[in-house]
Amino acid sequence: MIDGMAVEVTIVDHPVAAEALTHLRDENTTNQFFRAELRRLSLVVVAEASRHLPTIKTRVRTPLAETDGIALASRPVLVPILRAGLGMLPAAMELLPDADIAVVGVQRDEKTHEPSEYVAKLPSRLDGRTCLVLDPMLATGGSLAHGCKLLADRGAPMPLTIACVLAAPEGIEFLRSTGMNLHIITASVDSHLNENAFIVPGLGDAGDRQFGPPH
Repeated sequence: MIDGMAVEVTIVDHPVAAEALTHLRDENTTNQFFRAELRRLSLVVVAEASRHLPTIKTRVRTPLAETDGIALASRPVLVPILRAGLGMLPAAMELLPDADIAVVGVQRDEKTHEPSEYVAKLPSRLDGRTCLVLDPMLATGGSLAHGCKLLADRGAPMPLTIACVLAAPEGIEFLRSTGMNLHIITASVDSHLNENAFIVPGLGDAGDRQFGPPH
């Protein structure tokens, strides 16, 4: 766990996550296998990201007796950052089947690396609703910061939780500079960004490796 400013980073330490990430990094992994391994890794990451969801006590009757149990206090909101975040959504929906889903579409300008929003389908208010942002790659941090600000402006409780596969130190520092209260759960913090703002060693473009090139 790495602490600093208003951003906390948790690195998932689990052999299943490590093996799935190895397959995702492999340049010979097919799109089909990449999607399957992203879902597998996402199950572990999202399970960790949902560890502190608020709960309430409940009672349940087993075939033998009544016993204590818990239920989620409210329906969380899953927020995939399009398009790469869609690959993490099936695993998140499996773990949190009652969650609502909102989407934010942000694309990075390949020359300036600045984020540009092209869609935002969000509730007008998110007060009291725990939000879980899904984005495989925290590279420059621009897209994630944009999406998180949209949620914060609608009253989403802090800290906002971000589930991702890989993070770059530069992206983490950029998110710290925004002053937002965030908790990042990731399978790895990699070495650095290259001159094209790709994570190194990374795994390439997560969107292209799931769905193919956009054109």
